Amino acid sequence: MGELADRRAATAKRSTKLRGRLKAANRLAKGKACVYATGSFGRCEASNHSDLDLFILGKRDGKPGPDGKEGSLLKRLDEICIKADLIEATRGLKIPEFSGDGRYLAHYSVHEFTKTLGTPEDDVTNTFTARLLLLLESRPLLEPAVYRAVTEEVINAYWRDYEDHKGDFIPAFLANDILRLWRTFCVNYEARTERVPAAEKAKGKLKNYKLKHSRLLTCYSALLYLLAIYGIKRTVRPSDAMAMISLTPTQRVEWLGGQPSLARAHGKLNELLGQYERFLEATNADEKELVRRFKNKKTSESYMSAAYKFGDLVFDVLTSIGNGNRFHRLLVV
Repeated sequence: MGELADRRAATAKRSTKLRGRLKAANRLAKGKACVYATGSFGRCEASNHSDLDLFILGKRDGKPGPDGKEGSLLKRLDEICIKADLIEATRGLKIPEFSGDGRYLAHYSVHEFTKTLGTPEDDVTNTFTARLLLLLESRPLLEPAVYRAVTEEVINAYWRDYEDHKGDFIPAFLANDILRLWRTFCVNYEARTERVPAAEKAKGKLKNYKLKHSRLLTCYSALLYLLAIYGIKRTVRPSDAMAMISLTPTQRVEWLGGQPSLARAHGKLNELLGQYERFLEATNADEKELVRRFKNKKTSESYMSAAYKFGDLVFDVLTSIGNGNRFHRLLVV
């Protein structure tokens, strides 16, 4: 087995153990809300050094507030109990503490995700990032049936004009949001990265290295998948988007590599997966060790050269699969 296969198997095993410790959370969430993992656990490529990024997403309760948004069926006290169960379970399994001291372990109603689409409020409330990560790199930890129901509701919001364009629908709304997420990742990296002292500079290079592999693939594997579907069918249905969401970023690349109509891109797709596997091998260490490596100029330059090559491969695949069609043009201009 290679690094990717090992990580998939290890992530599945650890997720199963985690679910086994969440009996109280599962009972409280039942039929009301799901808990989904993003980050390396959502991509099914967690290492022993990975922390756990989780969101709680509830079904709407049918009671619009003053802002017009409906709340979650999961009530506040039950939310607190679920979070406590999650914290206790992760500590029991010696998974690193939730990042930001639990600040990002947030609870939303699905109506918050759909009501804020395309509004300035989307960025302020963090619904933009939580919604896009749901669609691009998530796996349900609790209540998979609720997870599917709320995900379908979000997709239907993006496909709101589908009925009038069934024969030639381009998912421009979603595609533009995915591109915006990628640009946001890039801008946040530039804004938050310290250039001095040496340790902070090395940490910034490490973040850049990860950005140009895992974050890039999260966004562009989805765009490549949807672009391929459009090239094959000349339309993209809501069910196609749901199929895309059911696959991890690397599984999307594997799916693309199995499509006979995309034979011209198969070589580059194989290179892409091979390069990503080398990235996983290179980052299979704790942050302290990785920062130490990035302090070495020669090692750092080698890693960053690989990151630029990975971006070139994504560009080559995008060009090959898009082949200048209308959807491809929308992604470029």
